[in-house]
Amino acid sequence: MTARPAGKTSTAKKAPASATAKKASAADLPAVRKEPAPERPAVRKAPPLDPGDRARLLAGEHHDPHGVLGAHPVRGGVVVRVLRPFAREVAVLTKGRRVVLHDDGDGLFSGLLPLLRKVPAYELRVRYDEGPELEVQDPYRFLPSLGDLDLHLIGEGRHEELWTALGSRIMTHEGVTGTRFAVWAPNARGVRLTGAFTYWGAGLPMRSLGSTGVWELFVPGLGEGTVYKYDITRPDGSHTLRADPMARRTECPPNTASIVTESHHAWGDAEWMERRGARPAHEAPLSVYEVHLASWRPGLTYRELAEQLPAYVRDLGFTHVEFMPVTEHPFGGSWGYQVTGFYAPTARMGTPDDFKHLVDALHRAGIGVLMDWVPAHFPKDDWALAEFDGRPLYEHEDPRRSHHPDWGTLEFDYGRKEVRNFLVANAVYWCQEFHIDGLRVDAVASMLYLDYSREHGEWVPNEFGGRENPDAVAFLQEMNATVYRRCPGIVTFAEESTAWDGVTRATDQVGPGGFGGLGFGMKWNMGWMHDSLEYVQKEPVHRKYHHDEMTFSMVYAYSENYILPISHDEVVHGKRSLVSKMPGDWWQQRANHRAYLGFMWAHPGKQLLYMGQEFAQGGEWSADHGPDWWLLDPAYGAAADHRGVQNLVRDLNTVYTATPSLWERDTSPEGFAWVVGDAADDNVFAFLRFDGFGSPLLAVSNFSPVVRQDYRLGVPDTFAAWTEVLNTDAGRYGGSDVVGTDPVKTESVPWHGRESSVRMTLPPLATVWLRPA
Repeated sequence: MTARPAGKTSTAKKAPASATAKKASAADLPAVRKEPAPERPAVRKAPPLDPGDRARLLAGEHHDPHGVLGAHPVRGGVVVRVLRPFAREVAVLTKGRRVVLHDDGDGLFSGLLPLLRKVPAYELRVRYDEGPELEVQDPYRFLPSLGDLDLHLIGEGRHEELWTALGSRIMTHEGVTGTRFAVWAPNARGVRLTGAFTYWGAGLPMRSLGSTGVWELFVPGLGEGTVYKYDITRPDGSHTLRADPMARRTECPPNTASIVTESHHAWGDAEWMERRGARPAHEAPLSVYEVHLASWRPGLTYRELAEQLPAYVRDLGFTHVEFMPVTEHPFGGSWGYQVTGFYAPTARMGTPDDFKHLVDALHRAGIGVLMDWVPAHFPKDDWALAEFDGRPLYEHEDPRRSHHPDWGTLEFDYGRKEVRNFLVANAVYWCQEFHIDGLRVDAVASMLYLDYSREHGEWVPNEFGGRENPDAVAFLQEMNATVYRRCPGIVTFAEESTAWDGVTRATDQVGPGGFGGLGFGMKWNMGWMHDSLEYVQKEPVHRKYHHDEMTFSMVYAYSENYILPISHDEVVHGKRSLVSKMPGDWWQQRANHRAYLGFMWAHPGKQLLYMGQEFAQGGEWSADHGPDWWLLDPAYGAAADHRGVQNLVRDLNTVYTATPSLWERDTSPEGFAWVVGDAADDNVFAFLRFDGFGSPLLAVSNFSPVVRQDYRLGVPDTFAAWTEVLNTDAGRYGGSDVVGTDPVKTESVPWHGRESSVRMTLPPLATVWLRPA
């Protein structure tokens, strides 16, 4: 197959291509150069190439192709050697002379330029078949384009901007513009760069940069849009074609190649970035709308989403969006948790700059952007990370430590410094380059425990005989410490489903288990989610037997900094949507749904709601059509029911954001007090929330379908009256409109251990918020 080099393009007839060859893009091929056939001065034959070097070059196993290819001083002149498979003729142009090289067979060409003591400036002229010549800069005349500091940091596993050193990067090197390619493959016998510029044939050999395991090649003339992969020779001599682990742009699946890219986006979110860290996240309002971008409005690009999503989220009053994984993944019908391109936003909706445009638009609308991040595992696709260079590299070499039994994927080897570096730098990359405001780290529990989803005999204890994974602990600590240091104002969230001690504790504070804190900003409260959903799915008549499932969360509410998630996991695979979990008829289902959201927004902890649940979608999530937006169409007979729930979510967020008592002391016991937590027979919960100045908000939930008249609740005696600020039973939300229009007066009647109390009417299946009049 013709290996067409980079350089000025040509319309030369293409050499024969294999059945797997791809068509070269215009960006990869050089321009036509039409010249009269020049004279062909004789060239002296170069000293013969060492047979071992020749064999290794042709097999793609040479560690130092620059040592034999290119131009080198020898006795009697300068020898030039070129590897251009299927070329008909190769000439050297230097000092106005054009010298045709000898064809040594197998795509190798060589010649001796006599009477030269040092290597002159030169170019190559390559002709294929009968077409015009290509004018090409020789990649093998350049010194390494990676500096000693980069290599030292890579070797130490401490390169916090790893994406600037590895992968593909457009640059000017030794006065010539091209693209530098660098890949970590320490077990490879050789690495070649291949792509549309070689018609996916025999690639350009890369050089090994010593003990770092990094292979590098600077290719003049290649630029933005170049499509490429690495042809890796495994330790056993076989070959594997791999996408770049550090690729910052990929082909649109199902294609799997990497693409050279350069950012041209001009950020317009300076004001947001300046103020986002003014208040710690756990002391600020944080209400999250969780979005699967590809299905929120199926078919929209990143730029089209930027025209619709910020306006929708801002109208509903959410402070943040959380994107489910946007990193490249093979199956579009999934949520994206099996990542193959850790440094590339999925190409299904546009380019990396298009994704930056979306983040920028959300920031300019005053909305923070969180992102699902998946460092727990990766799929086994044979073009991605699995046994990348022929041996376990990113995964642990022990199958008991590498194979994930739940998802059929591979777990990262957190004990290997280069792998930790790959992941830590990746976290920094998204926060720094894409202005992401926070990372929700998926499946943390599967990382922390060596026996996660494994039976006896299927796992190996740590060096102390325990089930904890010290390597994963060290990785998470390093990741959190690094992103918080480098990216002020960000916050990290752990999806951790166990009682691991110190998830949101500082890394230098050692807990009873002997480990320092993991250093996360917040933790998903999976216990609250499961317990509270278990309660509300019961018929009201049975709820009194499950009352503690709604109160137990306060036993541990201040053990971590929590966020309360009603997430994607709860609305698929037969679990039903939130409103469909609720018992009773359609009216009761919606009433339960509204009451539950009111309870959730008032409970200590931030809150997260998955798309579609904000308007009581009845169906489970579908990758094909996403949320059922047609439910809000005025032409639909029950649209008012769904718009009512949507109106409630808007008002919940509006009142929440404006009421510091609901968020300022989320992580402090002084911010909460039960009024009544044991009214199991009534299905009633009442509690007070306080801000930093002690100003209260009273939240009362009645999870019974009956109206409770003159229900007495103990309250602080400081305030003469209380007024409703939100009632989920209001008519505009679709409720029965049992609302309190007048303030309720505080009476000097002791109740619930307090000196004063109020009497109020509790609406059916509803939550009411009151504050001092």
